[in-house]
Amino acid sequence: MFLPQEIIRKKRNGLVLSTAEIQWFVQGIYDNSVTEGQIGAFAMAIFFKGMSIDERVALTLAMRDSGTVMTWSDLDGPVVDKHSTGGVGDVVSLMLGPMVAACGAFVPMISGRGLGHTGGTLDKFESIPGYDPYPSPELFKKIVKDIGVAIIGQTGNLAPADKRFYGIRDVTATVESIDLITASILSKKLAAGLDALVMDVKVGDGAFMPTYEDSKALAESIVQVANGAGTQTTALLTDMNQVLARSAGNAVEVREAVRYLTGEYRDEALHEVTMALCAEMLCSAKLATDLTDARQQLQTALDSGLALTKFSQMVTALGGPEDFVEKMDTYLPKAPLVIDLPAPASGIISKIHTREIGLAVVQLGGGRSRADQQIDHAVGLDQIVKLGETVTQGSPLLQVHVQSQKQYDEVKARLLEAFEISDSAPTSPTPVYETVR
Repeated sequence: MFLPQEIIRKKRNGLVLSTAEIQWFVQGIYDNSVTEGQIGAFAMAIFFKGMSIDERVALTLAMRDSGTVMTWSDLDGPVVDKHSTGGVGDVVSLMLGPMVAACGAFVPMISGRGLGHTGGTLDKFESIPGYDPYPSPELFKKIVKDIGVAIIGQTGNLAPADKRFYGIRDVTATVESIDLITASILSKKLAAGLDALVMDVKVGDGAFMPTYEDSKALAESIVQVANGAGTQTTALLTDMNQVLARSAGNAVEVREAVRYLTGEYRDEALHEVTMALCAEMLCSAKLATDLTDARQQLQTALDSGLALTKFSQMVTALGGPEDFVEKMDTYLPKAPLVIDLPAPASGIISKIHTREIGLAVVQLGGGRSRADQQIDHAVGLDQIVKLGETVTQGSPLLQVHVQSQKQYDEVKARLLEAFEISDSAPTSPTPVYETVR
């Protein structure tokens, strides 16, 4: 029998907790035998004193095992997934799942909603009429088996201890702990019963972690802990010093994802990050001999239309329209006004404050300022200029999809301040900086 205050005291004093102590405390988070105040104090002690890799593994596994851990013994291929730490215009998951499934892997992707200035995969999919991100566990497993991919939300029986723990961390200023972020992300991902996981850890102005060093530390922590917990995991550090896609919002990003899959338009940076993550997944899953082989398979999946077909089948299986891909403009919500944001001067885009662009989407109603808020799927930004591109005074920096002129006027100054224009070209960021194995 343990006492919660003694476990808190031990961690507060910088000592290493045993696996049994961590398991007992996490059970208390789940069954409410540990109070909110005690959980907040526990989180704060970890925030200041940190955890060893063994403690992080124990915390991750205890939270994973607080609910259902899925098994996929009836599948005839590897089960893989990708997780992103969150970005602006990060529409990768919508294409990645179908592309990897088209190459023979199974992708049971448990996704989240927007957080702070970053967009959420679930919010994007919910702009498709009828799409149900919370199918029964039986239907989820059937879709993964039949189609190869299903992108859904976290249900109450997957890592439920993490849900309560995260909610308390959110209101006690203990979110930004690499130990706790690692356990939170991995407890949910590992509960999906994966053979391999690839992490997309964002770096730069629009990233969750403030510095390259912090992003790399998080990537290394996730790789070490996930492998320590028995799941083959690698991480890519990718650029978030500009919006990844050409759009930011919900319906506008779904449009860009479909255009990417059809081949109508593929932004260069978005394509590179998507291909790099997909290729890493195929190699981790032993479906490709090397990254070159993986990229060839992925290009074939795109060129043949099989990736698009997988996307369409998944949308239909989760309740969306059967002809969504063919008629997306009739189904996706549209804002009544689309207004160009004119460049205030001529020159070269030398810096983009990506976080501010994400916050502008939230301000428009395309994200949440509180958890219970309904979002407007129609609003957002499109045709966003990128670093190093030349603009002339009055030419559009981007298009703003809004419900009214008043809404545009309220967000205009924030958007203009997000772009710096000068005479000299910036160093173009590399879409993928580094791979952590």
